[in-house]
Amino acid sequence: MASGGDVSGPDTAPSDPSDRPVLDVGLVVSPVALLTTETLASDVTAALAAQYPQVEWNLVVVEDRLAEPPVTPLDLIETARGRMLDENWDLVLVLTDLPLKDGRRVVQTQLSPVHGVGLVVVPALGVVQVATKVRAACVRLVEELLDFDEDDTSGDIDRRARQRAEDVEGRDDENPVQFAARVLGGNVGVLLGLVRANRPLTLALRLSQLIAVTAAAGALTLITPDIWVLATNYGPWRLGLLSVVAVVAVAVSLIVGAKLWERPRRKAEREQVMLFNVATALTMTIGVSVFYLAVFLLALAAAFLLLDGHSFQQLSDQSWSIGKIVESAWMTASLATLGGAVGAGLEEDDITRAAAYTRESDEG
Repeated sequence: MASGGDVSGPDTAPSDPSDRPVLDVGLVVSPVALLTTETLASDVTAALAAQYPQVEWNLVVVEDRLAEPPVTPLDLIETARGRMLDENWDLVLVLTDLPLKDGRRVVQTQLSPVHGVGLVVVPALGVVQVATKVRAACVRLVEELLDFDEDDTSGDIDRRARQRAEDVEGRDDENPVQFAARVLGGNVGVLLGLVRANRPLTLALRLSQLIAVTAAAGALTLITPDIWVLATNYGPWRLGLLSVVAVVAVAVSLIVGAKLWERPRRKAEREQVMLFNVATALTMTIGVSVFYLAVFLLALAAAFLLLDGHSFQQLSDQSWSIGKIVESAWMTASLATLGGAVGAGLEEDDITRAAAYTRESDEG
């Protein structure tokens, strides 16, 4: 176990170094990785301390392959999360010698902000200056996992690190709702950072099969006169409620279908698992909302192209207007997305979990 150094600068050092937040970071190294583990913790600690002296970095190196090949990056990330919970670390970095691919592309670094896990594939970094590259990759992954930004002030960094490091203690006299309220109320910044770092806006782009199912359902729905009549009679409030139901249905289907909801195995894990579940739910909801908006825009474009005033009035007995087109596209998007809730079950669990949790490092 190595502790953080005392490197500090005039503008970034905390007023009281003994009051710095302490972050426990696990370094899980494959036993045959191309590294010297004796100096690994001290090197990474020194680099982090020089970059962020507001934090006391406590790094622990353990040797563990985590999983035997064949294995995927997601397998290692999920297994490493279990080790992190067992050891009560705040973050964990996995340094593996296993060659990993995402599709046909070789993986160098990958991270899951929601899990608090970063992954470095050491052989993919090359054979020159391996230790230097690994150290730089570890620092970069920690920055992204903690949502540190080059524009952050010393106070921002201290606050985010302290929120991640401090635990909410359970009380014997409180019920689960009270505990949840205290955890969520005291970790708003952590949750927002997790969701932002997880980039939920890209979720819809990775669910290609679900997009195809929803687009097909929308095309069939749009040309049905009954939809035109229902959309006109529903009005904006009911159409808005239908939109919410559609988004929630798809998000819940994805979470349940891919088994994304965790249960704590013991009391010490309650806070981290609760934050994990809430961050997962927010990530999926935002991602599905973006997906819904895309479906609505496609339906609106199709409505302007396919519908004409004469057919609309003759088949639906409704007056023709731009508002009617928008309402028809709105209902079409909602019903198609509800159909996508069924299609969500067609997505492979690994695809859904990877879309929800993992992404490449910005400089990986």
